[in-house]
Amino acid sequence: MNKSFIDQLYKSQSENPDCPSPEDVSEFFVAILGVLFADHSRQKFQSLNEFENYIESLRNTLTQLVVHTPHNRSEKGASHIVNQFFEGLQDIHARLLEDVSAMFSGDPAAKSQLEVIRTYPGFYAIAAYRIAHALHVMNVHGIPREITEHAHNKTGIDIHPGAKIGHYFCIDHGTGVVIGETCVIGNHVKIYQGVTLGALSINKEDADIKRHPTIKDNVVVYAGATILGGDTVVGHDSVIGGNVWLTRSVPPYSKIYYQATEVHEVSDDKNLAINKTESK
Repeated sequence: MNKSFIDQLYKSQSENPDCPSPEDVSEFFVAILGVLFADHSRQKFQSLNEFENYIESLRNTLTQLVVHTPHNRSEKGASHIVNQFFEGLQDIHARLLEDVSAMFSGDPAAKSQLEVIRTYPGFYAIAAYRIAHALHVMNVHGIPREITEHAHNKTGIDIHPGAKIGHYFCIDHGTGVVIGETCVIGNHVKIYQGVTLGALSINKEDADIKRHPTIKDNVVVYAGATILGGDTVVGHDSVIGGNVWLTRSVPPYSKIYYQATEVHEVSDDKNLAINKTESK
C-alpha cells in the first residue's frame, strides 16, 4: 500500500479512536433483548442483586456508546438519554408482548408465544425497531440505525428506526420487508414477506418531508405488495393483495387485488394456439 494512503487511513483512525464499532452496538441490543426476554439472554443470573448489577453495566455501556458515537451529546447529555431509555424499557416490553400476541394469533403455524419469541424473525426485527426507535426519538445519532441494520442483516427485514408503528404489529415470514423512515403504521396491522412501504422520490432535497405511506388500523398487506408515497394512505380495515403496486390512497374497507394475465402457448408443426385467462 502507498505510504501516503496509509498515513491518510491512520489519521482517520486516530481522529476518533474510541468510536464504537457496529458490533459493539449490536452486542448492546442483544444484551437488552436478553434482559427483556430471558429466552434471548446469554447470561444466567444467580440472584436479583447480580441481575441488577448487570443492568447497571448496560447503563454504563449505553453511556459510552452515546458519548463516543460522532455527533452525539456530552456525557451529561448522555446521562439523561440513558435514564430516559431505561425508564422506557417497561413500555417497550409491554409493546413487544402485544406484538408477540399479534404474531401468535395471526399465524396458524405458531405453536406457542414462546416459539414466536425464540424463532420468529418478525419478532426479532420488531424488537430491534422498538428499542432503536426509543433512542431515535431522543435524537441519538448512529446507534438506532446500527441496531435496525443488525436485525436487517439477521432477518432480511429492513425497518427504519424513524418509522412510527402502533400496537399489535405482525410481520409474518418477513424476508424482504422494507419500511421507510417516515412511514406511519396504525394498530393491528399485519404484513407479509416482500412488502415495501417506500418513497416515490429519492431526491435528497425531500429528506425532511413525509415520503412514505400511512397504513391505518386493521390493515393486511400480502406478500410482494409495494405501497409508495408520503401522500398515500391505506384506509382502516383494508386488504392489499399480493404483488399490488399502489401509489394512491384507498378508502377504509378497500380490497385491492393484482389482476394477472396467464398466457399458455401450445405449438406443433402446423400452428400455434394461444389461450389467455385472467385471474384476480
